Amino acid sequence: SSGINAEWSLRPGEYKSYLRITMDSNVVQQVAICAASALAGAVLTFFLTSRGRINRSIEKEKSKVCHNVDIEDLNKGTTAYCRCWKSSKFPYCDGSHSKFNNLTGDNVGPLLVNKKN
Repeated sequence: SSGINAEWSLRPGEYKSYLRITMDSNVVQQVAICAASALAGAVLTFFLTSRGRINRSIEKEKSKVCHNVDIEDLNKGTTAYCRCWKSSKFPYCDGSHSKFNNLTGDNVGPLLVNKKN
């Protein structure tokens, strides 16, 4: 026979019963494929919902995060602005994108604004 077979038995002279379950190799393969598919779906759902967010901590109480910088307030030289949303000095870059890039394989970097005299 094929599929899943169950055999219940009581051995003579014993008070214990035994359940023996056997499965065809096709059933084992199908169960493994279903389990792998379910796991892949759960992982994909996790990454597309919670991990898919770019901003996970900065000013979450606002409907939109927006910062204004007046040209007069820029330092002489170059100011680096964060584009990865991982900086602890947001909106300024603190180099957190390097760790993010290594972790994700991305290539995001800061926005560099130069003030010329």
